[in-house]
Amino acid sequence: MQFESFVEAHQALLLGAFLIALVMGAVVNKTNFCTMGAVSDFVNMGDTGRLRAWLFAIAVAMLGVSALEYVGLVNPDEAFPPYRGSLLLLAENVLGGLMFGIGMTLASGCGNKTLIRIGGGNLKSLVVFAIIAVIAYFMINPFPGSDQTLMSVLFYDWIRPLSVDMGGHQDLGTVLAGEENAVMGRLVIGLLLGVALLVFTLKSSDFRGNRDHLLGGLVVGLAVLGAWYVSSNIFIDADGELVSLSEYYEQWDMLADSDEGKPAAGRPLSPQSYTFINPMGQTFGYLTSGLQSSLLTFGVVAVFGVVLGSLLYSLISRSFRIEWFSSLADVRNHVVGAVLMGFGGVLGMGCTIGQAITGVSTLAIGSMLTFGAIFLGSALTMKVQYYKMVYESEATLLKALVTGLVDLRLLPSGMRQLEAV
Repeated sequence: MQFESFVEAHQALLLGAFLIALVMGAVVNKTNFCTMGAVSDFVNMGDTGRLRAWLFAIAVAMLGVSALEYVGLVNPDEAFPPYRGSLLLLAENVLGGLMFGIGMTLASGCGNKTLIRIGGGNLKSLVVFAIIAVIAYFMINPFPGSDQTLMSVLFYDWIRPLSVDMGGHQDLGTVLAGEENAVMGRLVIGLLLGVALLVFTLKSSDFRGNRDHLLGGLVVGLAVLGAWYVSSNIFIDADGELVSLSEYYEQWDMLADSDEGKPAAGRPLSPQSYTFINPMGQTFGYLTSGLQSSLLTFGVVAVFGVVLGSLLYSLISRSFRIEWFSSLADVRNHVVGAVLMGFGGVLGMGCTIGQAITGVSTLAIGSMLTFGAIFLGSALTMKVQYYKMVYESEATLLKALVTGLVDLRLLPSGMRQLEAV
């Protein structure tokens, strides 16, 4: 897509991100596509329906990104955030993922589900959103009158040295095939993994027969792929030379006549797809700035698009319901969960959509680690909650945790502290 001015090109990016998010919000609401629900169904009931929908979305996005990158139509190497960065943020991916998984379980849903619930009238999720947004914003942006962020104060000095320098891109294609053969390696590995996921998901007759699961997984996967395509293929004709939005921003003084229409930062102009924790922080910055147009980013319009799409479906289907906290314990769980999601989502560089689908579609190792940690954190939290509910005071946190790890086959059965129910 070629445009004559930066403003037109930027508007096309924002409009594309918004419209795709709008459709995704409506479909996710309609189909009850929920990653936290997927973990819950699997852990508590052995039902793999929503888990397969999640994996189906990953397969669709992965196959699409692998094929389109091979023919030069998407560019994850320059992505925002940098999924394939040379630093494998090992501790941040694992700790952030665990925190996020615990948090989304306590707060009744991940970042995307929080937005879906807001669109459906859930005021509890509005509180969760506000807490996540403030934490995510100050994890990256300095406190007023300071050069310190929550990241620099609480985490950076001890967690960043635990990173591993991969010496190049950290995706499986590069690691296994080398830099020179990375493109072909990504295509082959992406197709193999994507097809394997498709076979696994579609071999279940129950899954194939559930239209909502199929539709939810397909649309979320295509939405992630569509955003990658749109954000990678918007160019400006600068005196006969086609330049991307981020390239134009870097050469602004040479290419533009004035600062009119210039965004506050250039990184959010890079190729990207959907993620929702950092964009919640961006939305906080946009709203508190008095709606400055320079702070309107792909992430901000994606947040608005998902909420509006969910709201429209809720109104059309007459499922819109105002919901508030049922007890002080409910308040506590949602607040603690929101805090953990805010910290964990930024540390882990994404959420169940941003890392587990968008990031994994790039074959980034860090994204896969975060995905696994999110799943583990959520599953363990559900196990702890279950045993504490059944055994009450007898189930200390340690006993419930150890028993949960035994149930998940991460510890030997001889270490079981509580009898299985």
